[in-house]
Amino acid sequence: MAGLLTESRTRQREMANQKQFCSFDSDKIHVMTARAHSNQDNAQTIRDDLALRYLSTLDQIREQIRCCRRPEGSMKLIAVSKQHPAEAVATVAKLGQRDFGENYVQESLSKIQAVTALLGNRVHSQPLCWHFVGHVQSRKCKDIAQNFDWVHTIDSPKIAQRLDAFRNRPTPLQSLIQVNLQNEFGKSGVQVDELSDLADVVDDLPNLALKGLMIIPRPESDFARQRKVFQQLRELLETYQSCRPDMDQLSMGMTNDMAAAICEGTTMVRIGTAIFGPRKPIHKPPVQ
Repeated sequence: MAGLLTESRTRQREMANQKQFCSFDSDKIHVMTARAHSNQDNAQTIRDDLALRYLSTLDQIREQIRCCRRPEGSMKLIAVSKQHPAEAVATVAKLGQRDFGENYVQESLSKIQAVTALLGNRVHSQPLCWHFVGHVQSRKCKDIAQNFDWVHTIDSPKIAQRLDAFRNRPTPLQSLIQVNLQNEFGKSGVQVDELSDLADVVDDLPNLALKGLMIIPRPESDFARQRKVFQQLRELLETYQSCRPDMDQLSMGMTNDMAAAICEGTTMVRIGTAIFGPRKPIHKPPVQ
């Protein structure tokens, strides 16, 4: 009997402990479930906000094209997704966006891979098109040449030659020359008086296809002055088109000056903030 009582008490303690354990697990599951629902709601809100910004940007572009009396379809939107996650790119791609721009090589390589994992190689039967729009460093030429469809920022013969040497795709790398039209100290881009020689170099490289010019003007809030710089680049391109008819692309215009760029004939606007929202600041560790 004593043995039975001991066994009974032991069993009661085990049941009590099990009940307490089950109760704790149940509460934990409820909390985790609530958090999961909250996270799902937050993620959906973020996707909805992103879709709204993207569609609003498209509406603004269409309206500006109409106001400038340009034909519909005469330019493309490059959605610049630097410092934004692959999930944001996938959301915009599902809405029909095909062209995406990146500034930083290391970030872009992992992002392109992640987007491909999320979406596959095609969305709505169309492959995504990746544009490199940041400064091209010599040591990054291989990664750019082998992973991008377009490069907007060639600014020297050395960079052009390295991109050509590393290109391993059956199609040439579609290429634009960045022009430092305002002679800004420390800014990337070829000077106007060196443009012809650089164009000759790029034109002779078999794995690059020279398509036009690109500019990043200094910040300017006045609409007329914004237009003036873009007009100068357009007129510069026109001087080359008689002997290079394939040079028909102008990459100019970002979030704050895209209206002026559209009025002056841009064929590519590079829009980031208006679509994806403000970028998170990069916190660099202090120099020791």
